[in-house]
Amino acid sequence: MRRDVQINRLRALVAVVDHGGFRRAAEALHITQPAVSQQIRQLGSFIRGPVFASTGRQMRLSPQGEELLGYARRMVALNDEMVGRFVPEAGQVLLSVGVASQLAEVLPEFLRLVNRGLPQVQLRVRTGASEALAQQLSTGQLDAALLLQAKAPEAGTEGVELGRMRMAWFGRPATGERKTLPLALFPAPCTLRELACAVLDDAGVAWRIAYEGPELIGLRSAAKAGLGMTCLVANGDELWGLSPAMRPGLPPPPAPLPVTFALASGGVPGEFTRVAEKAFRQALQGYPLDTAGSGLPEAAALSASAA
Repeated sequence: MRRDVQINRLRALVAVVDHGGFRRAAEALHITQPAVSQQIRQLGSFIRGPVFASTGRQMRLSPQGEELLGYARRMVALNDEMVGRFVPEAGQVLLSVGVASQLAEVLPEFLRLVNRGLPQVQLRVRTGASEALAQQLSTGQLDAALLLQAKAPEAGTEGVELGRMRMAWFGRPATGERKTLPLALFPAPCTLRELACAVLDDAGVAWRIAYEGPELIGLRSAAKAGLGMTCLVANGDELWGLSPAMRPGLPPPPAPLPVTFALASGGVPGEFTRVAEKAFRQALQGYPLDTAGSGLPEAAALSASAA
């Protein structure tokens, strides 16, 4: 038969030891001293022996109590970590935000600006493929996302285009092949994969998949290792040290892709929408983003609908 130990009892033990007595522990925990004493007695029943060998001025843990204290500290710390992860403090708002992996370098500036403008907002952040993030947005797993894809927002979401991201070819395959171009690609479904392959097909360039993987770091590594050529944001040389492609007859890369600030419909505070959109726009300034005339009517509608 399994037995569970209540966290408040373990917290009481930690408090008694850290504060040097039952009265001070009660004050720190905002409960009565008899309640602390009762919790320690309950722990004694659990370990089938005294928790303290002596109390008062010469308070000293028993050997079993010493061992129990080690567990108590770890369990209380893990409990508090878990609560802090999923339950915002009073007055805080907890929001989940996704960022397309190729745009992840915006995060330091984005987080700094959001924290400065909305210190009460607690953010959970995840990165990944835009297609996966868009799906998570539509199912309520994310509240907002910065996406890099040509597809329209999923059902139940709305978005504003922040600009169009220029793309470029990277990598210098070391295979020596001249007729068949080896490629390093994200797995399907992937907007960029489809567009890159379509560009090559239209230009009559034969290609094969030499590397396929879902993680951006793996794709970059494959390109650097000479496994295949890839297509990524045009400043990939500055961001990740990739070598621009040099191959006769290589067609221009796909047309610039829309960068969209997308929101789950309803439930996202309008104040966050305004601050986050502004933060993303500023954080994207280091990217090859064409912003002329992009998203202005949609931006006004998005802000109005979220207000």
